[in-house]
Amino acid sequence: MKSLLSFFIVFVAINLDLYAAEAGMPQLDPTYWASQAFWLVLVFSILYFFISKFYLPKIKDNLDNRDNKIKEDLENANKFKEQSETKLKEYEKILDDAKKDVLKIHFESKNILNKDIQSKKESMENEIGKEISKAQKEILEIKKNSITSIQNISENIASNIIENISGEKLNESSIKATVEEISKKNIYRYL
Repeated sequence: MKSLLSFFIVFVAINLDLYAAEAGMPQLDPTYWASQAFWLVLVFSILYFFISKFYLPKIKDNLDNRDNKIKEDLENANKFKEQSETKLKEYEKILDDAKKDVLKIHFESKNILNKDIQSKKESMENEIGKEISKAQKEILEIKKNSITSIQNISENIASNIIENISGEKLNESSIKATVEEISKKNIYRYL
């Protein structure tokens, strides 16, 4: 519809001589249109030739270089992405292995420490047992020695008491025999 309207406007302008050639605009005079068309075609042909031979190849090269650079960057990005994924998997594997090693070392250290503690505990218990038996022997020895000391002290006290009460000194062997007899009867209560 627009082309029909424009064709109609051009047709009316040609038939009514509305192009104003008489008023000083020779480009609208139909007699000059052939030469104008020649120069128009010549100028645009030369312009087309220079653009197509000199400028378009440079633009095309730049676009091709840009496309190649983009493709290369995408390939590098994909390659780096794959490398980073493999490195991440390796890192995760190393991390898992390290965790397993830590747990293994922890378990082994715990077992070694428990064994060491157990052996030291047993040796300490053995030493304590030896010290206890040694102390019991010493206590028994002290009890036995104390009994003889008690007998001697008892003999001295008994002889002093009898001497103070009776005023006479008794035979020390009879006092010693009496004290030994009494202590033999009661000694098992104290040992």
